[in-house]
Amino acid sequence: MQGRIHSFQSLGTVDGPGVRAVVFMQGCPLRCACCHNPDTWDMQGGREVTTREIFDKIYRLRSYFGTEGGVTASGGEPLMQPEFLAELFELCKNAGIGCAIDTSGCVYNAKVERLLDLCDIVILDYKYTDNEQYEKYVGMKKSAADRFLDELEALKKRTWIRQVIIPDINDSEESVRRLYSLRDRYTCIEKIELLPFRKLCLEKYHSMGISFPLEDTPEASAELMERLGLCALKS
Repeated sequence: MQGRIHSFQSLGTVDGPGVRAVVFMQGCPLRCACCHNPDTWDMQGGREVTTREIFDKIYRLRSYFGTEGGVTASGGEPLMQPEFLAELFELCKNAGIGCAIDTSGCVYNAKVERLLDLCDIVILDYKYTDNEQYEKYVGMKKSAADRFLDELEALKKRTWIRQVIIPDINDSEESVRRLYSLRDRYTCIEKIELLPFRKLCLEKYHSMGISFPLEDTPEASAELMERLGLCALKS
């Protein structure tokens, strides 16, 4: 089967447990204000590849993965190409390679469910704890992410939650407490991570001739992240 990818990273250490190959899928229906990869939005962008071509690249790296590593499909939004990824993950699983996706959880259907069945772990970018912020800064309803999390719970799928902390938007202790309270309702959540907002993508936006919505927003300081981290420990 053919699909479209943006890029391939050989050995990543921040996209799930262990050392992982990372396939950045092409295409995303969302327009997150803090997105670092606007060049992945176009559904027809990137380059066309086959599942066998990508599997062969992953397989050559298998000696680095150890017991926890494997492959992570990120994006873009991997849920836009669930059939391609399901075929790729079947090849990987048959070779003993662990599989993960990093997703916004923006859609759920039978094809996505089949893909999730092949995932060992799901990294869910739970972007805000407030629906108004979800609609304003992402372009989707918070209920879609909640529904996706409900399905992960039903599937008993190992789940990591990630949220980018953006000053003056979702950097309050109240917001962080609401995020960590998800553990009270979802036993599938194994880990929650707070990530600092950065603006390393500015040059990319400028080169593409589009504006970065948060260009005037300060980056998240180490002090802010430490304070919120302590708040999380108390949650």
